[in-house]
Amino acid sequence: MELGGKAAVVTGGASGLGEATALEFVSAGARVGILDVDEAKGKALEEKSNGNILFVKTDVTSPESVSAAMEAVYGKFGAIHVAVNCAGVATPGKVVGKNGPLAVETFHKVLHINITGTFLVMQHAAMKMMQNAPGPDNERGVVINTASVAAFEGQIGQCAYAASKAGVVGMTLPAAREFADAGIRVLCIAPGIFWTPMMAGLPEKAQAALGQMMPHPKRMGQPGEYAKLARFMVECPYLNGECVRLDAAIRMAAK
Repeated sequence: MELGGKAAVVTGGASGLGEATALEFVSAGARVGILDVDEAKGKALEEKSNGNILFVKTDVTSPESVSAAMEAVYGKFGAIHVAVNCAGVATPGKVVGKNGPLAVETFHKVLHINITGTFLVMQHAAMKMMQNAPGPDNERGVVINTASVAAFEGQIGQCAYAASKAGVVGMTLPAAREFADAGIRVLCIAPGIFWTPMMAGLPEKAQAALGQMMPHPKRMGQPGEYAKLARFMVECPYLNGECVRLDAAIRMAAK
């Protein structure tokens, strides 16, 4: 699928991996709906986009909010061809920590945002994609979800996060199989340690130490590198049902 002339939705698109993906898609000629809770950043991106970005404040855990966001993007751009799920949280916490057990509410919140949010956006985007006229290979759409290397090597204190991202990986193949007849591909990216606004708050020494953990290249990933992989996934028609690690060959230690 060529991105030129297509319409996409990107959750978490106001910053980090999502922002880089939205801008990459716009540079390729697509129009993008940014679904995020950060109204200030989202509106700023919309205003600079010459009409190529629409910001919609969205709670990805709410079916009503996600449905309304899809309707807004569809109404503005006339179609939805691509959906990229970048919204998520990484709340840490040991199962039993110094202050006692991890609150079940915290565990549920991480799963709710990372798994339920991903599921709802995939679901509602797919319903819009099914209305598209088929292209080559009967293709109507592409969904890209974001997991993490923690899905495979979760560290101590990451039980909730690792479980949520393993769930995202687990949805990939069954969703790809389900949507095959509709001409919708479903893919997943599992990033390693990336430079994001969250990482920017760490001291420089801590950032450098994280970079040295990578086999090659010895640095944190850049959001633009995630965006390039997302674009490749859209443009490569034979790639489907797969989770691709983007991690400089790192395998996370226990802590």
